[in-house]
Amino acid sequence: MSQNYDVIIIGLGGMGSAAAYQLASRGMRVLGLERFTPGHSEGSSHGQSRVIRQAYFEDPAYVPLLLRAYELWEQIERDSGKSLLTITGGLMIGSETSHTFTGSRQSAQLWNLPHEILNATDIQRRFPPLLPTPDVVALYEAKAGFLHPEQSVIAHLDIAAARGAELHFREPALSWESRSGSVRVTTADAVYEAETLIISPGAWAPALMSDLQLPFTITRQVLYWFDPIGGIAPFDARIFPVYIWEVAEDLQFYGFPAQPNVPGVKAAIFHRGQDVSDPNQVDRTISDADTAYFREILQPRIPTLNGPLLSTATCLYTEVPDQHFIIANHPHHENVVIASPCSGHGYKFCSVVGEILADLAIDRTTRHPIGLFDPARFSQKPS
Repeated sequence: MSQNYDVIIIGLGGMGSAAAYQLASRGMRVLGLERFTPGHSEGSSHGQSRVIRQAYFEDPAYVPLLLRAYELWEQIERDSGKSLLTITGGLMIGSETSHTFTGSRQSAQLWNLPHEILNATDIQRRFPPLLPTPDVVALYEAKAGFLHPEQSVIAHLDIAAARGAELHFREPALSWESRSGSVRVTTADAVYEAETLIISPGAWAPALMSDLQLPFTITRQVLYWFDPIGGIAPFDARIFPVYIWEVAEDLQFYGFPAQPNVPGVKAAIFHRGQDVSDPNQVDRTISDADTAYFREILQPRIPTLNGPLLSTATCLYTEVPDQHFIIANHPHHENVVIASPCSGHGYKFCSVVGEILADLAIDRTTRHPIGLFDPARFSQKPS
């Protein structure tokens, strides 16, 4: 039994890897446990690109975290010497009453974020592959862009290891327990002890946080890479933005510009995935019906993108009903920190979530506003 750690982290995906980096950078003795390999594609932190934006339609309360996230992404770029964040500009598209547009505008106005409001003519003139109908508008944010998730996870892990973190791969945590002043984590290989535990297991959260009985739902999402009709040049990242397009009240799709060394152009439906009962048994095959449904959405709006399908991938969303995060000290164990920000819009926050988790692990509190993410919201009875 090893008792040489200040903090054990269960899960070294986007959030756990950033927490390991933050803790090791503060001189903590860290053990990280991961069931797969570094930067793997079995969970929620992969897919070659993830949108990052500041004018946040989900809730203006996220904006301060995003402002700090940008700073920390730039910090890990400096530390690692890798380019992890690509700024392209971003469009939040929909009708004038759509949540994607109105929520983005609200956040931009509340936090004085630079932005432009574009009508349908403006959108098509500036970004010719997009064909909005006359009733469509968009908020354009110049600071939006995309992150490289696999590379970002590996960058956080590499720096964490260089700064003293001990990282074990292909060693899933089987169970954990909290005692006064210590925690114990059991794997198939060993039993480990530390002062504090961070649980950031992605789609494995329902099992490892089962004592909290949180209303988690895991869904399988499909990502597509198409070969654009007429060539890839109009989707070049120097002239084409990331975007989220609200087609109906409960239907959005999103996409990216072309990336160097990544064949095709990526797009996907936001949410609307198939329920998954066991993250160890996910159907990774993509049906013709899945693809046909998405093509019907794509064709009238970005017809040149609707070319030959080059590749697909799946990823997992772990959500609660309000689609906000779970980040908090465990309500029953003061030396346990829980994190489930993998709700489909969480990856951009990895850098700042790592800082938050390190704060909670060391100080049991953080300067960042995380009240929105308290799991107690699901146990409160209406008055």
